[in-house]
Amino acid sequence: MKKYMALTILAVSAFMFAPEVNAHGFGERYDLPIPLSYFLIGAALTVIFSFFVIGWFIRSNTTGKEYPTLNIYQFSIGVWFCKVAGKLFGLISILILFLLVTTGLIGTSNAIENFAPVFVWIIWFVGIGYVVCLVGNIWLITNPWLVIFNYWEQIFGKHTGLIDWPKKLDAWPSVGFFLLFAWIENVHPASSEPFSLAIMLLIYSFLTWGGMILFGKHVWLSHGDPFYVLFNLFARFSATELRIRSREDWCTHCTSGCRENLKLLDCVDCYECWENTPTQNKKLLLRPWSAGLSRGDRVTPAIMFFHVTALATVSFDGLSETSAWVEIQTLLWPLIDPLPGSAAATVETLGIILVPIIFVGVYLYVCGFISRMSHGQMTPADIRMSFVFSLVPIALAYNLSHYFSFLLITGQEIIPLISDPYGFGWDLVGTSDFDVNIAIIDARFAWILSVVALVAGHIISVFTAHVIAIRKTKSHTVAIRSQYPMLFLMVFYTAVSLWIVAQPIVE
Repeated sequence: MKKYMALTILAVSAFMFAPEVNAHGFGERYDLPIPLSYFLIGAALTVIFSFFVIGWFIRSNTTGKEYPTLNIYQFSIGVWFCKVAGKLFGLISILILFLLVTTGLIGTSNAIENFAPVFVWIIWFVGIGYVVCLVGNIWLITNPWLVIFNYWEQIFGKHTGLIDWPKKLDAWPSVGFFLLFAWIENVHPASSEPFSLAIMLLIYSFLTWGGMILFGKHVWLSHGDPFYVLFNLFARFSATELRIRSREDWCTHCTSGCRENLKLLDCVDCYECWENTPTQNKKLLLRPWSAGLSRGDRVTPAIMFFHVTALATVSFDGLSETSAWVEIQTLLWPLIDPLPGSAAATVETLGIILVPIIFVGVYLYVCGFISRMSHGQMTPADIRMSFVFSLVPIALAYNLSHYFSFLLITGQEIIPLISDPYGFGWDLVGTSDFDVNIAIIDARFAWILSVVALVAGHIISVFTAHVIAIRKTKSHTVAIRSQYPMLFLMVFYTAVSLWIVAQPIVE
């Protein structure tokens, strides 16, 4: 408990000492009360200070119960509520999928007046990530493709797949599809066109169901579906977890990665084991936020690359809006322009490919330093596959600072579309005349939120890395010393993240 008290004190301190900024309307340039460099230095020093405070308070190496929990499944009403909510949300998700496809195919071609683009790019892609990281992995019950496939299995029986997944393939297809999704979001000219979006949804539907039929749903989801992997990653930060007793009865046959972590106390957040386990062995637990990141789980190389790529792509999304990226484009333009196709699209594509590679290279380099600083008590492979979870709070914090205003302002477009999803002039529930309130958030609030979120996220990452190091080394001194390279990386990324977020606001 003492280590979670220390983390709580640090998080509250970050909120208490958040800087005040005098701002004008959001989207306009305004002057910070002090130079931006002061904010960067202050944020970096805060992260460094948190490192030593966390190191002072957290000294024990525990292998038992890691954090306090409350089992919702011990109450019969809790079990009933979860099952009813799962059925209800599942049916709603199927209805939304039907709306997305039909509004895209036959609705208006105006993206802002069509339900499909607004819901996919704002409500779903941005909004559901926040819900998953705060509440839990609701994508397990709101994934319409999984819900439909489960109904299909209830009618025709369990389906285990027609062929085995090649072991060497690991989860690299999910990495490739995630990069393709990032490319569509940032580069593809028709990504917001309703008809094109509907066609992409149909292609994704047939790909997902085909993969489930060919390899089995659990194998495909955990190896080939980028959104399942992404939301499963975010859910490790959340306040709930799925846990089963007697893990040896199920995890030895699991295809979703449990065999990588058989030494851990319990099976946590594995949907495959949860589905195959009798109700009496199941626990739905409330837990402290971020607690699920520091259990010491290991992942495969592909999943490690996926985790770092998730951080890199959202960072690139922010970097692409800065003047620095414009300068890079100008520098590369003479080399790219003679090539076939759009030079701007080519440069953006190179960025989407190269930025994750650079991030992974830096992460692997730092992991090598951590191994040497631990005097061999942690191998480079173990560090790479375990410490990647310490990057999750950073990714979530940057996602919040980058997309929050977009969700609050542009996300209001979904309100009139509830009444008129096809753009036919309907007014089904009386909201078609709703006007977007652009004053709901201003630049001052956006900047304060960014500073607090990024600093708090990096503090939680420092905490997570330290707890993992404590569990994997033989002494507190070695654990502290081994984390100096990770601290340097986090301090550097704190400053870089704040700089990126500040550019559209202060310039």
